Amino acid sequence: MKLFCQFGALAFLCLAQWAQGRILPTDSANTVRFEINLTWEDWHDAPGAPRKMIFTNGQIPGPELRLKQGDNVEFYVSNNLPYATTVHFHGIDQIGTPWSDGVPGLSQKPIPAGGNFLYKWVATQYGSYFYHAHTRGQIEDGLYGPIYISPDNSVQKSFHLITKNTTELRQMERAEKRTSPVMLSDWRQLTSEELWNAEKASGRDAFCSNALMINGKGSINCLSRNALNEYTTAAQKIVLGKQTLTDIGCLPPSNTVAEGTYAHNLSAIPPTVFFGCKSHQGPSEVFTVDPIHGYVSYDLISSAGVATLMFSIDEHKMIVYAVEGQYVEPVEVDAITLTNGNRYSVMVKLDKPLGDYSVRLVNYGVNQILNTTATFRYETHHAPCPKMKNGPSKPSISITGSNTTAETVILDESTIIPYPSSSPSHHVAQTLVLRIGHYHTSYRWTLGNSSYALSLEQARPLLFYPNSSVAHSDLTVHTKNNTWVDFIFYVYEPLQPPHPIHKHSNKYYVIGQGQGVWNYTSVAEAMEHIPESFNLKNPQYRDTFATPPAATGPTWMAIRYHVINPGAFLMHCHIQVHLSGGMAVALLDGVDKWPIIPEEYRLAESMAENNDTK
Repeated sequence: MKLFCQFGALAFLCLAQWAQGRILPTDSANTVRFEINLTWEDWHDAPGAPRKMIFTNGQIPGPELRLKQGDNVEFYVSNNLPYATTVHFHGIDQIGTPWSDGVPGLSQKPIPAGGNFLYKWVATQYGSYFYHAHTRGQIEDGLYGPIYISPDNSVQKSFHLITKNTTELRQMERAEKRTSPVMLSDWRQLTSEELWNAEKASGRDAFCSNALMINGKGSINCLSRNALNEYTTAAQKIVLGKQTLTDIGCLPPSNTVAEGTYAHNLSAIPPTVFFGCKSHQGPSEVFTVDPIHGYVSYDLISSAGVATLMFSIDEHKMIVYAVEGQYVEPVEVDAITLTNGNRYSVMVKLDKPLGDYSVRLVNYGVNQILNTTATFRYETHHAPCPKMKNGPSKPSISITGSNTTAETVILDESTIIPYPSSSPSHHVAQTLVLRIGHYHTSYRWTLGNSSYALSLEQARPLLFYPNSSVAHSDLTVHTKNNTWVDFIFYVYEPLQPPHPIHKHSNKYYVIGQGQGVWNYTSVAEAMEHIPESFNLKNPQYRDTFATPPAATGPTWMAIRYHVINPGAFLMHCHIQVHLSGGMAVALLDGVDKWPIIPEEYRLAESMAENNDTK
């Protein structure tokens, strides 16, 4: 069957093989077919005034795609939006299927309004992932949904490092099989296009949100001026100087420490971007648990556009047992910080008195004070005389993400060790330093020597045209297959937040990070001077990891990856306004072993060009 089912009888035949919003059985035992239908509608359950959003099969977030490791996936997109789109599978390595990565201008042309596209890939990994829009800023308009891939029986798990109790081990195994996604996101009153136009008109980087959401539910609670002043952190006071936070808890747009001294037109900033808080009580998520199960498992997924988030459950520890589809040595914490695109799988012991406990989600950073809550509710029909909770639950974090008690443990990323651990090669073929900073204005950014313009999404896809002019510009990096490559992300100017660097295709090792100027030619040279800043023994293996925040001076982060999947892939900051502003670079991996595109994915014009050259 051809993949582009767009016209007449062919479209009818294609659609006849799909059922909307559910997974279909097939003749092949390990093929999962899944259809999403995208529509542009008013969202009346928004945490604020209704606005147009992208609905996926009639809902926000989109439905969960649940798989088994080794499944063949056929993901069919019907684009009934008034504009073009694509879908990316965040964290899925796409080994051998670079044409299904979902990046316009790299792996495909955008799916036009009224068009369809079939993505095919293999679920070689296990764990928590998600799908989301990868065209312009559309992830901020609601196109995202969870993916869970259950591990094969051969995968080594780390639960025995938590307990030796056989009953509890069985409870954890069952909890993991029933694990539920928790989509954590922010929300803006403006659509992504309205926000982008506001940035261009004002010259300002729109770094604040109007609400936070848990599984698409949330409210807006406007703080009084006295409360805002009371909760303003010490770090925020340094940035603010004599200024104060706006009524939405945001740094004001006139703050030159945050936005720089570039030319700005503050009168072009529309309401709600920095000012204009209006309280609104929206729906609230409820997590219902039964203590008879012993444990419950959740996959925390940050699909936020701009906010760095912190998550906690009152009076409950969380055991982090997997990070971004990789088991880790378990770590027990009270709260977890998630940058955009992160996924943390956690186990929660159900051993508290019956009742309701608050789930807290806060913005963690100097840019804004913002929070929302959900409910963690014990229910049971099995205990004849259950112990009941008295009074409200006690928080472990404040609305700014600080600990409320000396005993509160907030996850320290440096303590994470993959299980089983592995290490990268010490033989590196290339070392590239990518400078991160503003590009001539507050809302444009660099990742290297230039800025990756949004217009490149309309360019001829580099996977099909690897010899184009864009492919040979400073917007791309060329690598050879079966080599190891180091990237140094050098945040050379403050004030900058953590930049969550997401690499498409296979994961990378986070081998080092630190404060100060990077003035070395290689990791090997740097290790001679600052060996304590590196870990080549058991480094984290991630697809999204944030650079250290640059508060008062430069910072840097070093990653290393193995080129094993030839094709054109994107590496970028996952803060959407930074990606839209150009903080990205194209990786042309394995140029010496460039993939042969299957006929069903080839572009008509590229096929014609190839025929003309024969």
